[in-house]
Amino acid sequence: MTEPATTPPPGCPAHRGAAPLYGPRFQTDPGQVYRELRAAHGPVAPVELAGGVPAWLVIGYRELQLVTSQPKIFGRDSRRWNAWPSIPEDWPLRPMMAAVPSVLYAEGSEHQRRSAAITEALAAVDPYELKTYCERVADRLIDDFAGRGEADLVAEYAHRMPLLVLCWMLGLDPSQVPVLIQGLLDMLDGGANAQQGAQRLIALMTELVEAKRARPGADVTSRLLVHPAGLTDDEVIRDLRVLLIAGHQPTAYWIANALRLMLTDERFAASLSGGRRSVGQALTEALWEDTPTQNFAGRWAIRDTQLGGQKIAEGDMLLLGFAGANADPAVRSPDGSAPEGNHAHLSFSHGEHRCPFPAQEAAEVIAATAIEVLLDRLPDLGLAVAEHALVWRPSAWVRALVALPVSFTPAANTGGGAFR
Repeated sequence: MTEPATTPPPGCPAHRGAAPLYGPRFQTDPGQVYRELRAAHGPVAPVELAGGVPAWLVIGYRELQLVTSQPKIFGRDSRRWNAWPSIPEDWPLRPMMAAVPSVLYAEGSEHQRRSAAITEALAAVDPYELKTYCERVADRLIDDFAGRGEADLVAEYAHRMPLLVLCWMLGLDPSQVPVLIQGLLDMLDGGANAQQGAQRLIALMTELVEAKRARPGADVTSRLLVHPAGLTDDEVIRDLRVLLIAGHQPTAYWIANALRLMLTDERFAASLSGGRRSVGQALTEALWEDTPTQNFAGRWAIRDTQLGGQKIAEGDMLLLGFAGANADPAVRSPDGSAPEGNHAHLSFSHGEHRCPFPAQEAAEVIAATAIEVLLDRLPDLGLAVAEHALVWRPSAWVRALVALPVSFTPAANTGGGAFR
C-alpha cells in the first residue's frame, strides 16, 4: 500500500507548529489536546492529519459559528482543497474528504433543494409511531441479553438501536443491520477498509432505491423519490447514505456516552433507581462534555481570509472542532463546567448545513427512549469493570467507547417479538 503524502503543499502554514490530529492522546484525553491547542494557537489551530496532511482545526465557539454561517467565504465543496495534488488515491481518509454528489457537499440553491426535500421527508415521520417503534426495538434488543445478567451496551444495544430505527424510517430490511454497522465503522475509523465500507453503503442504498421505485411505502425513501424537488435516483442514493451515517453514528455514541455518564457520575446514580438527575440532563451534558462527533471535515476557504488570528489561504481545509468549541471558556461557566440545561452546544453543527431539526428531534427520541427503557427493564444496572478500564475508540473524529460492559440481575423476556 502506498504511503499517504508526507510533504505538505508549498508554503503551507499548517505545518509550522502543527499538532497531529491522531494518535493515542485522542483515545485517552482529547480535552487536554484541545486545551493545549487553544493555549498555543488560539481558536484556530494548525493540525496535521495522518500522513502529514495539513488542515486548520476551528475550536473557538464564535469562530466555528462564523465558518458555518459564511458560505461565500468558507465553502462546503471539497474540490476546492489545495492539497488534492499531493493526496494519493489510497489515503485512508479520502472517503471522508472526497466530494461526492450528495447534499453533504452541495452548495447554494442545490443544497437548499436537496436539504428541503430531506427535511420534509423526515418531518413526515409520525412522532407517536416513532416513539412506539423505538420502545419495541429497545425491548426486543434488551430481551436478547436480559436473561444473562451481563451485556456490552455498545455492541448489543447502542450500535443497534438507532440503526434499526433508521432502517424502519428509510424502509430498509432490519436484516441489513450487521452489514450497515460494519460498513459505517470501517469508513469512520479511516483504516485500510475505509473505502470498502463506503462502497458497501452505496450498494445497499442502491438496492433500497430500486426496491422503493418498484414498490413505494410510507417511508422516508419513498417520500424522497416523489418529492417535488425532483431528485434523481442517484441523488436519493447519495443522500440516503448521508442520512444513515449522520443518523446512526452520533446517535449510537450519544446513547453510550450518556449511559457511561449515568453509570459513573454520582450525580446520576440515583437515576438508575428513579431518583435525581434525569435522562434528558444526561443527554444534554453528554453533548457538551463528550459530543459523539468531535471533529468534522469540513469547510474549504473560497478566498484568502483571516480567522481567529490565522491567515487562511484559498483552498485550505478547515475542520469543524465541535468538541473544542463546546469547551471554549467563552461559553462555559466560571468553574469550566457546561452551562446546565443550556442547549446552545454546537454538537448538531450550525448554519445551513446543520443537522435538520426533524433529524435532531428523531435522534433525541431514539436516544432518550433507549435509555429510559433500559433503566426501566434493568433498574440495578451497573458497570461490570472499573471506570478507568473503559476504552475509547482511537479516533479524532468521534468520541466513542469500544465497549460498555455492564452487569445486572437477570430479568425476564418481555416476549416483544419481531420488529415488523
